[in-house]
This record gives sequence, structure tokens and C-alpha cells, in this order.
Amino acid sequence: MALDTTKFYNIINNEHTTTPTTRHSTNPTTGLPNPEVPISRPSDLDAAVVAAQSAFPAWSRTPLATRRALLTRYAALLETHKPSLIALLTQEQGKPLSQAQIEVEMAITWTRSIPTLELPVTTLEDTPDRQIVQRYVPIGVCGAIVPWNFPVLLAVGKIVPALVTGNVVIVKPSPYTPYCALKLGELAAQVFPPGVVQVLSGGEELGPWMTAHPGILKISFTGSSATGRKVMEGCARGLKRVTLELGGNDAAIVCGDVDVDAVVQKVHRIVVVDSAIGIIAFLCSSQICMTIKRLYVHASIYDEFRDKLVAFVRSLPVGDGTDPATFFGPVQNRMQFDKASDLLAATQAAGLRTLAAGEVPANLDKGFFIAPTLVDNPPETSRVVQEEPFAPILPLLRWSDEADVVARANASDYALSASVWSRDLGRARRIVDQLQAGSVWVNSHFDVAPHVPFGGHKASGMGTEWGVHGLVGWCNSQTLWLKSQL
Repeated sequence: MALDTTKFYNIINNEHTTTPTTRHSTNPTTGLPNPEVPISRPSDLDAAVVAAQSAFPAWSRTPLATRRALLTRYAALLETHKPSLIALLTQEQGKPLSQAQIEVEMAITWTRSIPTLELPVTTLEDTPDRQIVQRYVPIGVCGAIVPWNFPVLLAVGKIVPALVTGNVVIVKPSPYTPYCALKLGELAAQVFPPGVVQVLSGGEELGPWMTAHPGILKISFTGSSATGRKVMEGCARGLKRVTLELGGNDAAIVCGDVDVDAVVQKVHRIVVVDSAIGIIAFLCSSQICMTIKRLYVHASIYDEFRDKLVAFVRSLPVGDGTDPATFFGPVQNRMQFDKASDLLAATQAAGLRTLAAGEVPANLDKGFFIAPTLVDNPPETSRVVQEEPFAPILPLLRWSDEADVVARANASDYALSASVWSRDLGRARRIVDQLQAGSVWVNSHFDVAPHVPFGGHKASGMGTEWGVHGLVGWCNSQTLWLKSQL
């Protein structure tokens, strides 16, 4: 049966439900309204929690092999409906179809790969008298709060680890991008028992209701650092477990020995390798927490690098994401558009040199488009360096002293990821070992994989997603003391 992408419902206890009041988001390319979705009430959340509590005992006792088999079926269902999900993702998020396809395909890969990971069971002592074992057990009812930049991958990236570890999950998508997540819930209802996966659409108040609800025992949140602090505060009142994947202001350090032509294109081209994606600065119109936000280029190649980078970015078309040629779509929502516009205005008002690296077609004046812009060697104290633009605005910064550039790269409250680019791997490793970030790459940036943990330091988060360490975050540690005799 084809996936209906015109009508949208909450999924509570595997049933399609709606609410007396609805809302819609806006297609960021056209400015036109998307379909209506429910605005969940406290009673809807209560109903979902009750259903989840009822489902948890049986689901947590379901053999791991069975849980894995059901997740494999879910992956196949996502594959079946991939074209519909891709088109819907472009409609609600604005990213070009080619990039939406990458996201949906990554979500399918994550659904297939994460369940193959094994939680560790460690024997700490084994004697004739006793055995002591540490293992990991599910937490219970969990909440997943998903952002608007990667609404499919990041929903699946929470649903799958929660389920394979024996938890049940209630998903709250962003009010800006609720559509794909609600369809993920519909498809999940075809596979999993009632109450195991539920999805609620709502306004900004739904997240605080979830963090305050006594029946939800863990929250996994992806979003801004400012909101992450509020989530942590709400979780602290109920001693909820919490994982926070927050903002970034990633630094990339380009050394003077690189091949400029190769690096300029590699730094900005999508490269798909074994279902992992190495991207850098402008994918998804730079609305990714771990894209390059500060590009430090060695003084000996700075001018050449800057000029070639501007020329290359100008070759990437700005337009409607349904056009196969488009690389730059809009930013996703009016709030982000206004923030980016204000940052650009402040940058220009400060007298900093901006380099236009793309133009918005005149017929897209109703969309949330920000023209790709590079900022030429702004001071470290400028807003465009200190803030996370989350829009295609990239500062290029000149450096010559290694200790100085490391200090500048580390001088941020954010510490999500970073990269170093050099032919001298010894030098690159020396620099990498001094960088403060949760993920650090040499000669790439934003390589991700389902078996590799991902998380930030400082204000960029707490805990990790994905990989075995990510699975552990969905569990409580339990120690067994097993004596052989009374």
C-alpha cells in the first residue's frame, strides 16, 4: 500500500489519532502551508505514556533475536517507501532531493546496522564461590526529541537504539518538520507491538511536558545548546537519564602543504562511501551541527584558497530542491532565516568583507533563502566567528603559527567536532591531539557511521549517540553477584 503523505496523525498505541486543534508548518522553498498536523495535549502524552508502560514489560523480555528481526522488517518497510519519504522530506525540510535521498538511505542503513552491535557483558570475577557480572538492562519508557535539520535520520537514530536495547520510545518531532516522523510512526505500527513506538506532533510546549512527565525515564535530545540546558534542567527534577547532542562551531585547520585545488573541492563536495557521508561546509545549507563553521587557512595559501573556494561555491546552484541541479536549498524556517539575516547584516555593518558565493533566483523570493556567503578573515571576536550561523555563511580565517591556531580553534564553548588537513600526517596528528572536540578527523570532516559513537564536549552535549557506547546510553548498568552456595 502506498504511503499517504497528505494526511497526518499522531500514533498512540498503534492507532491513528488526532486532536481538536491542528497546525501546519511552511514549505521553506515556496512559503506555502504544508498539511495540518495534530497539536498534542497533555492528555495525549498521558495516553502515550500509559501505552508505553503497558508495552515495556513484554517488549523488554522479547528475545534480542526477535527484536533484531522486527527492526530488519522495519528497515525493509522504510526501503519500500523510500521515494515517498524522500519527496516528503524535501517538502517539509527544504533540502534538495539528492540530499534528502542521502538522509533517508542513511536512516535505512542505521536501522539495519545498529541492531547488529553487541552490548558488552563483563565477567568481573569468576571463582568456585561466586561470579560477578556487569551487564546492561533497558531503562523503560524513553522520550526522543528530534530536530528539524535531519528529521528522518535523527528520529531513526533514536528509535532503533531504544528498541534494540529493550526500551519503548515516544518520539516528538520538531514543530517545523513533523511530517516524516509521523509517517515513521505509521510504518512502525505495522511492525512493532502497540505502545513500543509512538509519535506525537505538538508545539513548543510538548518537549517540556515530556521532560517533566514522571512516566518517562530517559530523554534523548538533539538541538541547540540553549534548549539542551532547559532539557537537562527539566530532566534533573525527575532524575531522568539524559543524552544531549547539541550545537557546534566546528573548526577546520588547513595547513600550507595541501593541494589547494583538491582540498577546495573535497572540502565542499558530497562523498558517499560505504553509507557514510563525508561532507564539510555547505550540505543542507550548512544546517548541520558538525559541518565546518570556522575555516582556518594557512597564510601561505590563504589568498589562493579563498579565491578558488569562492569560485567553486558559485558553481553550486541555489534553487528549489525538487530541481535535480540544486545544491543549495533554503534554510528551514523563518526563525532561522531571521537569525541568519541578522548575522549577515551585523557582519556587513561591522565593516567586514563578505564575498558573495551564490545568488538566489528572483522567483524564489517567498522562500527562506540565504545566499551562500564567505567572510574574509574576520576578527576572532566577531559574531560570525563566535556564533553558530546554521546557514550558508562561512568565515575564512588566516593563520601562521600552530600553537596560535590550536588556541583559536579551542577558544569556543562549543566542542562538537574538528578537522585538520595536511599531507604531513605526523603534523596533522600533533595538531589533532590538541583539539577539544568529540570527533576529530584528518583530511576529512563529518565522516559518520552507525557503529561509531558521536557526541560533543563542553556545551556541545553530554553522552553519545550510536555505536556500542551509544547503546549503553539507553541502558542502566546492572551488577550481578552470583554465589554458588547459600
